[in-house]
Amino acid sequence: MAGLSNLNGIVGSETLLIKPKLFNVEKLHKRTPINLPINSNMKTDEHQTQLQTNSNQTTTRRFVLGLAAVAMSSQSGIAKSVAEDNGFAYTGPIPIPPIYNKIANEETGTRSFLKKGVYMANIGPQGSAFRLRKYAFDLLALEDLLNKDAWNYVRQYLRLKSTTMYYDFDKVISAAPVDEKKPLTDVANKLFDNFEQLYAAVKLKSLPKTETCYQDTAVLLQDIVNRFDAMA
Repeated sequence: MAGLSNLNGIVGSETLLIKPKLFNVEKLHKRTPINLPINSNMKTDEHQTQLQTNSNQTTTRRFVLGLAAVAMSSQSGIAKSVAEDNGFAYTGPIPIPPIYNKIANEETGTRSFLKKGVYMANIGPQGSAFRLRKYAFDLLALEDLLNKDAWNYVRQYLRLKSTTMYYDFDKVISAAPVDEKKPLTDVANKLFDNFEQLYAAVKLKSLPKTETCYQDTAVLLQDIVNRFDAMA
């Protein structure tokens, strides 16, 4: 009954414009004719009446199915609107989070490895600290792929992890006590400077330079794992 009420509401409140379907006349002739059982004793008028009844039933079924499709589309639109109101969906480009601490490159005002269009859930400073440790631990395993001719995967993986760590570090620094802000900022800048050098080496597909940059980066990654180990 709920479905019928929705259909009645749509018919009553909106005017449905049904676009007629145009058929190709040549294709109609090529289709296999439908042979309906005809009683030899049936008169011509009765036969035409039966054909008209069958045609009306088919039209009615198509009309009802069309209304049901409109109702489902309308309901899905409502669900989408609710999701947008709750902040779980975006109608446009994913916004870039603001940075409140001095962790960007002083010359460029940004970081070369940052990836646009990455959605990062707001999990609070403690959650960001936990994610920093996890992503640093994940990047410590990147060394195994450096000599596997997987440059594209290494580049994408490095950008995704380092982008999230960049914004997480900003949140952790903002929530840290005053006496801990500068040490965390220094660690973050050293890490992101190394990330930029490592990212440039990976883009060049230079294995010797990449390995050298990664060795320096791995030391900082291990320091982050140890620093935030208490959050695990």
